[in-house]
Amino acid sequence: MYRFFRPLFFLFSPESMHRFIMAMLGALRFIPWGKRAVTRCCTFRQASLGVTVFGIDFPNPVGLAAGFDKNARRVNELSCLGFGHVEVGSVTPLAQGGNPKPRCFRLPDDMAIINRMGFNNDGVEAVVKNLRRRNPSVVVGANIGKNTLTPNDHAPDDYAACFAALYPHADYFVVNVSCPNVTCLRDLQSREQLTAIVRRLTAIRARQPQRKPILLKLSPDLTPPQIDDALAVIATENLDGVVAANTTTRRDGLKTPQHKVAGMGNGGLSGAPLTQRALEMVRYISRKTQGKLPIIGVGGIMAPQDAMNMLRAGASLVQLYSGFIYQGPTFAKKICRAIASA
Repeated sequence: MYRFFRPLFFLFSPESMHRFIMAMLGALRFIPWGKRAVTRCCTFRQASLGVTVFGIDFPNPVGLAAGFDKNARRVNELSCLGFGHVEVGSVTPLAQGGNPKPRCFRLPDDMAIINRMGFNNDGVEAVVKNLRRRNPSVVVGANIGKNTLTPNDHAPDDYAACFAALYPHADYFVVNVSCPNVTCLRDLQSREQLTAIVRRLTAIRARQPQRKPILLKLSPDLTPPQIDDALAVIATENLDGVVAANTTTRRDGLKTPQHKVAGMGNGGLSGAPLTQRALEMVRYISRKTQGKLPIIGVGGIMAPQDAMNMLRAGASLVQLYSGFIYQGPTFAKKICRAIASA
């Protein structure tokens, strides 16, 4: 059904379509039995799908990646679409509009998306307000970043501010230093700067009554030595896991004509072109850590088999974004059913 309507949806800009979807999700609360009907249509439940990762019980291993619900406005409604967890953000201390538009582009021939959104969000105070209304049964991760105008030497302050404000309201946290759409952000993946950030966070966590997991999100463009450096920081600073991977700046091997891709400009590429690279990263990290480090595998999951391959490569959980856009609202359900029947 969704594939019939997708060409119509794709006539509208990605951001216009996103606003429409979010509005429709918000309308569910005003429709009698609306959430129940959507849940019944889009959710596959089976006890065997439940998994415990870094101390959290997930009803299934399929989550929605950060970037879709940046401001945590539709966490409850998105959980009706079969997701075992929803990651909100990226969240910054202060509200910011992000990069100039247009800044998001579809590549249908490649089943891909290019975006340079630039951490557009309403700021941490607004996200906290929204999370206070969430259903506590929904597992929520908070993806945190720095404001664009914050220089890198003050980045630990921004991450610490988001972390402290969100700590009572999220189940786990993801440190995003790998998005290619914020100027110089990926420089924070260096061992020295990354250590400065995570030490601020673990110091805050040590003062809390409950220990909550902190994960690091890595770029797929890292070399093996750079991945090793990040894993060393994770081990030394007692972090709880890794998200592999973010979007890529690479453009090789695309079916979309080169002049069209060039016209879209800079930004992170996600979707099918990232499938193999994300899988390789998960497999590499799992091997280097002897399968002991929890991994959330994200990037290029465009079919149920992609998710199963990611889990077999060593991921504990998987997340969707571009696959959700291209495959529609029942995609998480299809993946859960495939996992259950494997």
